[in-house]
Amino acid sequence: MAGSVVLVVGSGGREHSICKQLSVSQLVSEIHCSPGNAGTIGIATNHSISADDVTGLVELAKGLRADLVVAGPEAPLCSGLADALSVANIPCFGPVAKLANLEGSKLHAKQVMDSVGVPTAAFHVLDSNSDIDAALNDFSGNPWVVKRDVLAGGKGVVVTSDRLEAKKFISTSIASDGKVLLEDFLPGEEASMLVVMDGTGFVTLPCSQDHKRAYDGDLGPNTGGMGAYCPAPVVTESVYQRVIERIIEPMHTYLSSQEIPYRGVLFVGLMITQSGDPYVVEFNVRFGDPECQITLPLISSDLYTLLYSAATDGLSKQEVTFFDKQALTVVLAAEGYPASAVKGRLINGLSNEIIHTPGNDVWINFAGVGLDDNGDYISTGGRVLSCTALADTLEDSKNLAYQLISKIELEGSHYRTDIGHRAL
Repeated sequence: MAGSVVLVVGSGGREHSICKQLSVSQLVSEIHCSPGNAGTIGIATNHSISADDVTGLVELAKGLRADLVVAGPEAPLCSGLADALSVANIPCFGPVAKLANLEGSKLHAKQVMDSVGVPTAAFHVLDSNSDIDAALNDFSGNPWVVKRDVLAGGKGVVVTSDRLEAKKFISTSIASDGKVLLEDFLPGEEASMLVVMDGTGFVTLPCSQDHKRAYDGDLGPNTGGMGAYCPAPVVTESVYQRVIERIIEPMHTYLSSQEIPYRGVLFVGLMITQSGDPYVVEFNVRFGDPECQITLPLISSDLYTLLYSAATDGLSKQEVTFFDKQALTVVLAAEGYPASAVKGRLINGLSNEIIHTPGNDVWINFAGVGLDDNGDYISTGGRVLSCTALADTLEDSKNLAYQLISKIELEGSHYRTDIGHRAL
């Protein structure tokens, strides 16, 4: 595997993080990223092919003689990227389209969970013929959880105690999508588990906790994620064992029994009740963002070996090790995010050394960052970048991350100041 060529698909902070961790592997000689961003430029060769262009990506992988393709976002997987690469005999870290539908359709995911006995919230499927008020009455007394049954970039969910808001989101979702899911609210504390799996086995990465709300105190609208930390103390050893027994093992049995087994990472969004019982909130078929930025740096063994093994059904032969460290990341968001982000503004205070140097305890992952005609960094998206730190304690990693983000200047930007508050 020495001298391996890797193509990473995507353009966000997750893909920058994957490239960064692959760059320290002694087994990797070339990293390519398509389309990439201003951060991946320093550690990979960027290509102009969109992450949605499956045909173009396969031709690129062929031309590069790629030994491995790593799919960052879910959309190309749902569009059959892994299927097309399989025909070309190129290993892909990411499942085929049939299995990627666990994220592509929340209804499908619910049906799979029901069939294999995985604990999840009760739900209704509503369409234009449904009695919306009656369905809302069934789950009254708690906030309502409404989920679009389409790919929505992590933002197709509304949790609200406002009946009118719930009805409006249900109605607009039915109008655009044909149907929508209304779920019973699960009280508890959320956590995320990333599980690398193939047909032979699975490896669980340290559990993390994301902060979805835009503002301090878990207030404001839902976002794609404003920060995260890892490991998450809410996942105690006893909770972990329940997750494995009740969720991961049944899902792996199901996914490994398919004609083409699941090869990639299964993101398990968990709700942990007060009694320590885990329920599945959602499945994603790729690394979470920003969970990826704090989980991958905790892997002390070789990342390329892990990803390649999963893509080629060799996972059961691998031993994966982790650093005894704490990681925390804080997201810097553009003005207007998550509604309508202001783009094109100059970003000051960035250090190339911090951005590009592998092995630092403090670093920046670019997401919505590009270069203007003068070669200066500008904002190009809602979540602009994240500042991440690795330390012996969560308190130290938090302090380091916030010291770094305080040096960055972007007009109108905002970030949460309480990332990690549940654990501190």
